[in-house]
Amino acid sequence: MDFSLSEEHLMVQRMVREFAQKEISPTIREYDRKHQMHPLALPRMAELGILGICIPVRYGGQGFDYLTLALVCEELERVDTSLRVIMSVHVGLNSLALLQWGTEEQKQRFLVPQAKGERYAAYALTEPGAGSDAAAIRTTARREGDVYVLNGEKMWISLANHAHNFLIIAVTDPDARPRYRGFSAFIVQREMKGVTTGDIKGKLGVRAGSTGWISLQDVEVPVENRLGEEGEGFYIAMSCLDNGRYTVAAGATGLIRACLEESVAYANERHTFGRPLADHQLIKQKIAQMSLWYDTARLLVWRAGWLKNQGIRNTRETSMAKWYATEMSVRAALEAVQIHGAYGYSDEYNVERYLRNSKGATIYEGTSEIQQLILAGYALGQRRDKPLRCELPAYDPESWRSEARADSG
Repeated sequence: MDFSLSEEHLMVQRMVREFAQKEISPTIREYDRKHQMHPLALPRMAELGILGICIPVRYGGQGFDYLTLALVCEELERVDTSLRVIMSVHVGLNSLALLQWGTEEQKQRFLVPQAKGERYAAYALTEPGAGSDAAAIRTTARREGDVYVLNGEKMWISLANHAHNFLIIAVTDPDARPRYRGFSAFIVQREMKGVTTGDIKGKLGVRAGSTGWISLQDVEVPVENRLGEEGEGFYIAMSCLDNGRYTVAAGATGLIRACLEESVAYANERHTFGRPLADHQLIKQKIAQMSLWYDTARLLVWRAGWLKNQGIRNTRETSMAKWYATEMSVRAALEAVQIHGAYGYSDEYNVERYLRNSKGATIYEGTSEIQQLILAGYALGQRRDKPLRCELPAYDPESWRSEARADSG
């Protein structure tokens, strides 16, 4: 396996790094304190093409591969988790689902404007009573002629108050057994009557990110807005999580790097007992551990990205990357705060924010405990990947860079 990055990879990496560090980093602490999304985040990411980075050109995107998506997420979370969250929900959980499951007509209607950044997208599976137990969702979609009538409430939805399009998972057959076989997926648009959203306040971390709820009251959704076939909703939801977890793992890798870089800089400038902090052996041990965690997390993410590029199912590999990278980002943030001492406990330094932000990733997109159950299932032979009707397409640079339309379903 070739671990080198192409010139195109490096070009995108530099572009995103420059944007995040120059335009967001100087003021992100202010917006974190105010619990507000940075006003430049969504519009500038749209202008730069970041919101369609790994979507084929014919669907409004930039035509880069899935590894590029990981590099983008790493650079964004290096500055603040709220930026990577945008990529997770808009690209990983929604746009890639359209690329995988959407009809050509749906891709033209929904994916093209999303990839261009003209409309923002979110994903709604979680409910007040359904988190890790996704099969417990209660939102319903009742077929009435040419429309489905949706009722229910979704909770902990990133970009709830900003998105134009929502990928909603709802129950279409309450009598199905097992229950998850009665789920279906729908593209719900904000302008539809009966859709209301709101923000959730008081979060521990990702305070500069938008997290909220969606209420659906007798929302009439046209049949042509159903993604996939009726009854495929659970499989669509799980395939979305494969892509979302990949972006979360890549972002957590960036957070580890942020903790390492901030700690190295502080250890070299801070003096204790008459010498630089970096000269103390226990500080060196913490720095060494962070270096190990960063390289290991990055390799796990790149392995998953390579498999995605080949069109190979990567549920196991992505789960491992997500579990490891997010858990190590928490440990790295704890060590970074410890290295900074009392200053690390203050928001005068970034590591305090990194610690608060790190914890969420061990919960959303499947908790660390869920990832362990997934990995144990594979190791014990209790879990095997079942073929899906639609798989995420392998990366093909020639066709992805072409503007010619291709029939797909």
